[in-house]
Amino acid sequence: MEKLVSSWNNVQTVPEKYIFPPEKRPGNVTFNASKSIPVIDLEAIAISQDRDATIQKILKAGQDYGFFQVINHGVAEDLMNDTMSVFKEFFELPEEDKTSFYCEDGMRNNHCMLYTSSLLYATEDVHLWRDNLRNSCHPLEECIQHWPEKPTRYRHVVGAYATEVKKLAATILELLCEGLGLESGHFGGKLSEIPSLLVNHYPPCPDPSLTLGVSEHCDPNLITILQQDSDVFGLQVLKNGEWVGVEPISNAFVVNMGYQMQIISNNKLRSVEHRAVTNSEKARTSVAMFFFPSGDSIVEPAKALVDPLNPAIYKSFQYKEFIAHFLKKSGGTDVALEPFKLQAN
Repeated sequence: MEKLVSSWNNVQTVPEKYIFPPEKRPGNVTFNASKSIPVIDLEAIAISQDRDATIQKILKAGQDYGFFQVINHGVAEDLMNDTMSVFKEFFELPEEDKTSFYCEDGMRNNHCMLYTSSLLYATEDVHLWRDNLRNSCHPLEECIQHWPEKPTRYRHVVGAYATEVKKLAATILELLCEGLGLESGHFGGKLSEIPSLLVNHYPPCPDPSLTLGVSEHCDPNLITILQQDSDVFGLQVLKNGEWVGVEPISNAFVVNMGYQMQIISNNKLRSVEHRAVTNSEKARTSVAMFFFPSGDSIVEPAKALVDPLNPAIYKSFQYKEFIAHFLKKSGGTDVALEPFKLQAN
Protein backbone atom coordinates (compact mmCIF):
# COMPACT_ATOMS: atom_id res chain seq x y z
CA MET A 1 0.00 0.00 0.00
CA GLU A 2 2.94 2.36 0.57
CA LYS A 3 3.54 2.31 -3.19
CA LEU A 4 0.24 4.09 -3.84
CA VAL A 5 1.04 7.66 -4.87
CA SER A 6 -2.04 8.84 -2.97
CA SER A 7 -0.53 7.50 0.28
CA TRP A 8 2.49 9.81 0.13
CA ASN A 9 2.65 13.02 2.13
CA ASN A 10 4.37 16.31 1.30
CA VAL A 11 6.29 15.06 -1.73
CA GLN A 12 8.61 17.88 -2.79
CA THR A 13 10.33 16.28 -5.78
CA VAL A 14 9.46 13.64 -8.36
CA PRO A 15 11.16 10.35 -7.40
CA GLU A 16 13.70 9.16 -9.95
CA LYS A 17 11.66 6.08 -10.87
CA TYR A 18 8.83 8.37 -12.03
CA ILE A 19 10.93 10.66 -14.24
CA PHE A 20 10.39 9.89 -17.91
CA PRO A 21 13.18 9.97 -20.51
CA PRO A 22 13.57 13.50 -21.95
CA GLU A 23 11.91 12.59 -25.27
CA LYS A 24 8.82 11.25 -23.45
CA ARG A 25 8.35 14.07 -20.94
CA PRO A 26 5.39 16.38 -21.47
CA GLY A 27 7.45 19.51 -20.72
CA ASN A 28 5.60 22.66 -19.77
CA VAL A 29 1.94 21.71 -19.95
CA THR A 30 -0.45 24.29 -21.37
CA PHE A 31 -4.02 23.93 -22.59
CA ASN A 32 -5.63 25.79 -25.47
CA ALA A 33 -9.37 25.22 -25.31
CA SER A 34 -9.82 26.61 -28.84
CA LYS A 35 -8.04 23.52 -30.19
CA SER A 36 -10.02 20.99 -28.19
CA ILE A 37 -11.98 18.06 -29.60
CA PRO A 38 -15.54 18.45 -30.97
CA VAL A 39 -18.49 18.66 -28.57
CA ILE A 40 -21.66 16.99 -29.85
CA ASP A 41 -25.18 17.52 -28.47
CA LEU A 42 -27.05 14.21 -28.42
CA GLU A 43 -30.38 15.84 -27.63
CA ALA A 44 -30.79 16.43 -31.36
CA ILE A 45 -30.95 12.72 -32.25
CA ALA A 46 -34.67 12.59 -31.41
CA ILE A 47 -35.46 14.68 -34.52
CA SER A 48 -34.88 12.97 -37.87
CA GLN A 49 -33.17 15.84 -39.70
CA ASP A 50 -31.07 16.77 -36.69
CA ARG A 51 -30.26 13.10 -36.10
CA ASP A 52 -28.64 12.81 -39.52
CA ALA A 53 -26.58 15.95 -38.95
CA THR A 54 -25.49 14.70 -35.52
CA ILE A 55 -24.42 11.35 -36.95
CA GLN A 56 -22.30 13.13 -39.56
CA LYS A 57 -20.63 15.17 -36.81
CA ILE A 58 -19.85 11.96 -34.92
CA LEU A 59 -18.35 10.33 -38.02
CA LYS A 60 -16.23 13.38 -38.81
CA ALA A 61 -14.96 13.58 -35.23
CA GLY A 62 -14.22 9.86 -35.27
CA GLN A 63 -12.18 10.25 -38.44
CA ASP A 64 -10.43 13.55 -37.68
CA TYR A 65 -9.76 13.09 -33.96
CA GLY A 66 -10.83 9.60 -32.91
CA PHE A 67 -12.42 11.51 -30.01
CA PHE A 68 -15.41 13.72 -29.24
CA GLN A 69 -17.39 14.88 -26.22
CA VAL A 70 -21.12 14.39 -25.80
CA ILE A 71 -23.57 16.53 -23.84
CA ASN A 72 -27.30 16.03 -23.19
CA HIS A 73 -26.60 12.32 -23.32
CA GLY A 74 -29.24 11.04 -20.93
CA VAL A 75 -27.07 10.12 -17.93
CA ALA A 76 -28.28 12.13 -14.94
CA GLU A 77 -25.94 14.85 -13.72
CA ASP A 78 -26.61 13.88 -10.09
CA LEU A 79 -25.52 10.31 -10.81
CA MET A 80 -22.34 11.50 -12.52
CA ASN A 81 -21.47 13.79 -9.62
CA ASP A 82 -22.30 11.17 -7.01
CA THR A 83 -20.17 8.56 -8.76
CA MET A 84 -17.19 10.88 -8.94
CA SER A 85 -17.63 11.72 -5.25
CA VAL A 86 -17.80 8.04 -4.29
CA PHE A 87 -14.52 7.28 -6.03
CA LYS A 88 -12.77 10.26 -4.49
CA GLU A 89 -14.03 9.19 -1.08
CA PHE A 90 -12.71 5.68 -1.69
CA PHE A 91 -9.19 6.94 -2.30
CA GLU A 92 -9.38 8.96 0.91
CA LEU A 93 -10.41 5.97 3.06
CA PRO A 94 -8.02 4.65 5.73
CA GLU A 95 -5.57 2.05 4.50
CA GLU A 96 -7.30 -0.81 6.31
CA ASP A 97 -10.48 -0.24 4.29
CA LYS A 98 -8.62 -0.61 0.99
CA THR A 99 -6.08 -3.35 1.72
CA SER A 100 -8.26 -6.24 0.57
CA PHE A 101 -8.44 -4.75 -2.93
CA TYR A 102 -4.76 -3.84 -3.29
CA CYS A 103 -2.59 -5.89 -5.63
CA GLU A 104 0.54 -5.50 -7.72
CA ASP A 105 0.12 -8.31 -10.24
CA GLY A 106 -3.61 -8.56 -10.98
CA MET A 107 -3.93 -11.91 -9.21
CA ARG A 108 -5.80 -10.93 -6.05
CA ASN A 109 -9.39 -9.98 -6.83
CA ASN A 110 -10.20 -9.73 -10.50
CA HIS A 111 -13.60 -8.19 -9.75
CA CYS A 112 -12.05 -5.12 -8.12
CA MET A 113 -8.37 -4.22 -8.04
CA LEU A 114 -6.56 -1.28 -6.50
CA TYR A 115 -3.04 -0.77 -7.81
CA THR A 116 -0.54 1.93 -8.71
CA SER A 117 0.96 2.91 -12.07
CA SER A 118 0.10 -0.36 -13.87
CA LEU A 119 -0.09 -4.09 -13.27
CA LEU A 120 3.45 -4.26 -14.64
CA TYR A 121 4.76 -2.16 -11.75
CA ALA A 122 7.48 -4.66 -10.80
CA THR A 123 9.02 -4.76 -14.28
CA GLU A 124 8.27 -1.39 -15.89
CA ASP A 125 11.18 1.00 -16.50
CA VAL A 126 9.34 4.09 -15.29
CA HIS A 127 6.23 4.42 -13.15
CA LEU A 128 3.12 6.44 -13.93
CA TRP A 129 1.95 9.12 -11.52
CA ARG A 130 -1.42 7.56 -10.79
CA ASP A 131 -3.33 5.06 -8.69
CA ASN A 132 -5.98 2.88 -10.29
CA LEU A 133 -9.18 1.19 -9.23
CA ARG A 134 -10.52 -1.33 -11.73
CA ASN A 135 -14.06 -2.70 -11.43
CA SER A 136 -15.16 -5.64 -13.55
CA CYS A 137 -18.73 -5.18 -14.78
CA HIS A 138 -19.62 -8.43 -16.55
CA PRO A 139 -21.91 -9.83 -15.45
CA LEU A 140 -22.75 -6.74 -13.41
CA GLU A 141 -25.00 -8.46 -10.84
CA GLU A 142 -22.23 -10.88 -9.92
CA CYS A 143 -19.35 -8.40 -9.98
CA ILE A 144 -21.11 -5.92 -7.70
CA GLN A 145 -20.98 -8.44 -4.86
CA HIS A 146 -17.18 -8.21 -4.89
CA TRP A 147 -16.94 -4.41 -5.04
CA PRO A 148 -16.05 -2.25 -2.00
CA GLU A 149 -18.64 -1.82 0.74
CA LYS A 150 -17.13 1.50 1.76
CA PRO A 151 -18.22 4.16 1.12
CA THR A 152 -21.52 2.55 2.01
CA ARG A 153 -23.28 3.72 -1.16
CA TYR A 154 -20.45 2.52 -3.44
CA ARG A 155 -22.17 -0.56 -4.87
CA HIS A 156 -25.53 1.14 -5.38
CA VAL A 157 -24.15 4.28 -7.02
CA VAL A 158 -21.44 2.69 -9.16
CA GLY A 159 -23.79 -0.10 -10.24
CA ALA A 160 -26.37 2.43 -11.40
CA TYR A 161 -23.65 4.42 -13.15
CA ALA A 162 -22.32 1.37 -15.00
CA THR A 163 -25.84 0.55 -16.17
CA GLU A 164 -26.50 4.06 -17.49
CA VAL A 165 -23.12 4.42 -19.21
CA LYS A 166 -23.68 1.07 -20.90
CA LYS A 167 -26.96 2.43 -22.29
CA LEU A 168 -25.14 5.53 -23.54
CA ALA A 169 -22.50 3.38 -25.22
CA ALA A 170 -25.24 1.37 -26.94
CA THR A 171 -26.80 4.59 -28.24
CA ILE A 172 -23.49 5.87 -29.62
CA LEU A 173 -22.68 2.52 -31.19
CA GLU A 174 -26.08 2.49 -32.88
CA LEU A 175 -25.48 6.00 -34.26
CA LEU A 176 -22.16 4.80 -35.63
CA CYS A 177 -23.93 1.86 -37.27
CA GLU A 178 -26.34 4.24 -38.99
CA GLY A 179 -23.57 6.56 -40.11
CA LEU A 180 -21.40 3.79 -41.51
CA GLY A 181 -24.32 2.09 -43.24
CA LEU A 182 -24.16 -1.05 -41.12
CA GLU A 183 -27.13 -3.08 -40.00
CA SER A 184 -28.62 -2.18 -36.64
CA GLY A 185 -26.83 -3.89 -33.76
CA HIS A 186 -23.62 -4.60 -35.66
CA PHE A 187 -21.54 -3.36 -32.72
CA GLY A 188 -23.74 -5.04 -30.14
CA GLY A 189 -23.51 -8.58 -28.85
CA LYS A 190 -20.03 -10.05 -28.56
CA LEU A 191 -18.21 -7.04 -30.04
CA SER A 192 -19.04 -4.90 -26.99
CA GLU A 193 -19.98 -7.61 -24.51
CA ILE A 194 -17.36 -7.04 -21.78
CA PRO A 195 -17.51 -3.68 -19.97
CA SER A 196 -14.83 -2.72 -17.48
CA LEU A 197 -14.71 0.41 -15.34
CA LEU A 198 -11.34 2.01 -14.56
CA VAL A 199 -10.85 4.90 -12.15
CA ASN A 200 -7.60 6.81 -12.58
CA HIS A 201 -6.59 8.96 -9.62
CA TYR A 202 -3.76 11.44 -10.17
CA PRO A 203 -2.53 13.11 -6.95
CA PRO A 204 -0.85 16.53 -7.21
CA CYS A 205 2.63 16.22 -8.70
CA PRO A 206 5.55 18.48 -7.69
CA ASP A 207 6.77 18.78 -11.30
CA PRO A 208 4.29 17.78 -14.03
CA SER A 209 6.89 18.47 -16.73
CA LEU A 210 8.88 15.36 -15.76
CA THR A 211 6.28 12.61 -15.55
CA LEU A 212 2.96 11.37 -16.90
CA GLY A 213 -0.26 10.07 -15.41
CA VAL A 214 -0.78 7.85 -18.44
CA SER A 215 1.77 7.46 -21.22
CA GLU A 216 0.73 7.81 -24.85
CA HIS A 217 -1.34 4.90 -26.08
CA CYS A 218 -4.41 3.80 -28.00
CA ASP A 219 -7.17 1.72 -26.44
CA PRO A 220 -7.32 -1.95 -27.51
CA ASN A 221 -11.10 -2.25 -27.11
CA LEU A 222 -14.06 -1.15 -29.25
CA ILE A 223 -15.10 2.13 -27.62
CA THR A 224 -14.39 4.02 -24.39
CA ILE A 225 -16.66 6.42 -22.47
CA LEU A 226 -14.79 8.73 -20.06
CA GLN A 227 -15.92 11.16 -17.40
CA GLN A 228 -13.35 13.82 -16.46
CA ASP A 229 -13.03 15.87 -13.32
CA SER A 230 -15.03 19.01 -14.02
CA ASP A 231 -12.28 21.54 -13.30
CA VAL A 232 -8.88 19.89 -13.86
CA PHE A 233 -7.24 19.53 -17.27
CA GLY A 234 -5.23 16.37 -17.90
CA LEU A 235 -6.33 14.40 -20.97
CA GLN A 236 -4.44 15.14 -24.20
CA VAL A 237 -5.06 13.82 -27.72
CA LEU A 238 -2.43 13.69 -30.46
CA LYS A 239 -3.55 15.73 -33.48
CA ASN A 240 -1.17 16.43 -36.38
CA GLY A 241 1.85 15.88 -34.17
CA GLU A 242 0.57 18.23 -31.45
CA TRP A 243 -0.86 17.31 -28.06
CA VAL A 244 -4.32 18.87 -27.81
CA GLY A 245 -5.88 19.28 -24.37
CA VAL A 246 -9.42 17.98 -23.87
CA GLU A 247 -11.38 20.61 -22.01
CA PRO A 248 -13.17 19.32 -18.90
CA ILE A 249 -16.87 20.09 -19.37
CA SER A 250 -19.36 19.56 -16.57
CA ASN A 251 -21.85 16.75 -17.24
CA ALA A 252 -20.08 15.67 -20.44
CA PHE A 253 -18.53 12.39 -21.49
CA VAL A 254 -15.46 11.96 -23.67
CA VAL A 255 -15.89 9.22 -26.27
CA ASN A 256 -12.96 7.63 -28.08
CA MET A 257 -12.56 4.92 -30.67
CA GLY A 258 -10.53 1.83 -29.79
CA TYR A 259 -8.44 -0.27 -32.16
CA GLN A 260 -11.33 -2.66 -32.81
CA MET A 261 -13.49 0.21 -34.09
CA GLN A 262 -10.73 1.23 -36.49
CA ILE A 263 -10.46 -2.34 -37.77
CA ILE A 264 -14.21 -2.98 -38.14
CA SER A 265 -14.74 0.39 -39.86
CA ASN A 266 -11.83 -0.41 -42.22
CA ASN A 267 -10.09 2.82 -41.16
CA LYS A 268 -13.17 5.02 -41.63
CA LEU A 269 -12.86 5.74 -37.90
CA ARG A 270 -9.52 6.04 -36.14
CA SER A 271 -8.07 5.06 -32.81
CA VAL A 272 -5.81 7.94 -31.81
CA GLU A 273 -2.96 8.15 -29.33
CA HIS A 274 -3.72 9.99 -26.11
CA ARG A 275 -2.13 10.50 -22.70
CA ALA A 276 -2.76 12.11 -19.32
CA VAL A 277 -0.58 14.77 -17.73
CA THR A 278 -0.53 15.72 -14.07
CA ASN A 279 -1.24 18.90 -12.12
CA SER A 280 0.96 20.51 -9.49
CA GLU A 281 -1.89 21.94 -7.41
CA LYS A 282 -4.91 19.70 -7.74
CA ALA A 283 -5.65 16.00 -7.71
CA ARG A 284 -7.53 14.75 -10.75
CA THR A 285 -9.84 11.75 -11.02
CA SER A 286 -11.26 10.27 -14.21
CA VAL A 287 -13.74 7.44 -14.70
CA ALA A 288 -13.44 5.39 -17.89
CA MET A 289 -15.74 2.62 -19.03
CA PHE A 290 -14.21 0.37 -21.66
CA PHE A 291 -16.28 -1.90 -23.88
CA PHE A 292 -14.32 -4.96 -25.02
CA PRO A 293 -15.23 -7.76 -27.41
CA SER A 294 -15.45 -11.21 -25.86
CA GLY A 295 -12.29 -13.24 -26.36
CA ASP A 296 -13.81 -15.59 -28.93
CA SER A 297 -15.57 -12.88 -30.94
CA ILE A 298 -14.54 -12.51 -34.58
CA VAL A 299 -13.18 -9.08 -35.46
CA GLU A 300 -12.88 -8.07 -39.11
CA PRO A 301 -13.75 -5.18 -41.43
CA ALA A 302 -17.52 -4.99 -41.81
CA LYS A 303 -18.50 -6.59 -45.12
CA ALA A 304 -20.73 -3.62 -45.97
CA LEU A 305 -17.63 -1.39 -45.96
CA VAL A 306 -15.55 -3.57 -48.25
CA ASP A 307 -15.72 -3.64 -52.07
CA PRO A 308 -13.27 -3.70 -54.99
CA LEU A 309 -12.60 0.02 -54.61
CA ASN A 310 -12.30 -0.25 -50.82
CA PRO A 311 -10.59 -3.58 -50.13
CA ALA A 312 -10.27 -4.93 -46.61
CA ILE A 313 -7.23 -3.53 -44.80
CA TYR A 314 -7.33 -6.05 -41.96
CA LYS A 315 -7.68 -9.80 -41.74
CA SER A 316 -10.29 -11.68 -39.70
CA PHE A 317 -9.19 -12.80 -36.23
CA GLN A 318 -10.43 -13.64 -32.75
CA TYR A 319 -10.16 -10.80 -30.27
CA LYS A 320 -8.13 -12.95 -27.86
CA GLU A 321 -5.41 -13.11 -30.54
CA PHE A 322 -5.28 -9.32 -30.69
CA ILE A 323 -5.20 -8.71 -26.95
CA ALA A 324 -2.47 -11.32 -26.45
CA HIS A 325 -0.31 -9.49 -29.00
CA PHE A 326 -1.22 -6.06 -27.60
CA LEU A 327 -0.21 -6.98 -24.05
CA LYS A 328 3.16 -8.36 -25.17
CA LYS A 329 4.20 -5.48 -27.40
CA SER A 330 5.04 -1.88 -26.66
CA GLY A 331 4.88 0.81 -29.28
CA GLY A 332 2.40 2.82 -31.27
CA THR A 333 -0.39 2.00 -33.68
CA ASP A 334 1.87 0.49 -36.33
CA VAL A 335 3.23 -2.08 -33.88
CA ALA A 336 -0.22 -2.98 -32.55
CA LEU A 337 -2.00 -3.32 -35.89
CA GLU A 338 0.70 -4.59 -38.27
CA PRO A 339 0.22 -8.34 -37.61
CA PHE A 340 -3.50 -8.00 -38.34
CA LYS A 341 -3.18 -6.19 -41.67
CA LEU A 342 -3.65 -7.95 -44.96
CA GLN A 343 -0.55 -7.84 -47.12
CA ALA A 344 -0.87 -5.57 -50.12
CA ASN A 345 -1.11 -7.37 -53.45
